[in-house]
Amino acid sequence: MYRVALIILGATCVAAIGKPALAADFGPPPVYQAAPPVAPAPMPAPAPAPAPAYNWTGIYLGLNGGYGIGTHTPMSLYGSDFSAFNYAANGYLLGMTAGAQIQSGRTVMGIDADIDWANLNGTGRGTIDFNGAPIGTATLSSSLSSISTLRSRIGYAPDNWLFYLTGGVAMTNEASTLTGAVGFVCGTGAANSPPCSSPTNFHVGLAAGAGLEYGITSNLSVKGEYIWIGAGALNTLKENMLRAGVNWRFGM
Repeated sequence: MYRVALIILGATCVAAIGKPALAADFGPPPVYQAAPPVAPAPMPAPAPAPAPAYNWTGIYLGLNGGYGIGTHTPMSLYGSDFSAFNYAANGYLLGMTAGAQIQSGRTVMGIDADIDWANLNGTGRGTIDFNGAPIGTATLSSSLSSISTLRSRIGYAPDNWLFYLTGGVAMTNEASTLTGAVGFVCGTGAANSPPCSSPTNFHVGLAAGAGLEYGITSNLSVKGEYIWIGAGALNTLKENMLRAGVNWRFGM
């Protein structure tokens, strides 16, 4: 029994002495740390919104100005039995524009109206005919003081450019006088005696042309256009107007 007790005591001492040495051989136990959090990948920036397409729809007001080049043959204004020569009548014009239009796809349709104060004057001298036969000579003078038109307009619009055609009616305010008659006397009331001035100043006719307009902003645009005017009895006035203008549009 005494020997067994010594053996157990010796084994216990060996175990107690060997434990620190074993711990020294392996070192302290590892300390485990959580991995740092991973930041989420940044979201891609949203794509920029596409620029809105230019829209020509709206009601507009504007100013225009230009120059007119044409011919007048005013004798038929005095009566359908009279005829005479034609002569040049040129000058400046300045006016206002109003209109409305709507765009569908690249097609633009609308109505355009304008009134221009004009200073188009001309004078010529030649033979005066009555029923096709000459009755003498005289000097004819014309003064065109205004031109008004009411026209439809249809165009093609690639973004903020607008190419258009236009046509409608025109009204002119033209005064004509006859002076220096040789071979006849004006204003006597006889069938072959024309009045000394045209009986009426307002004459209705036609207007047609084409133009180009450019949108600077969504409301402001500039234009250039050609308008042909034929007005008066038997188309006694023909004017070719070259005009530039600016319009301010109120969108709808």
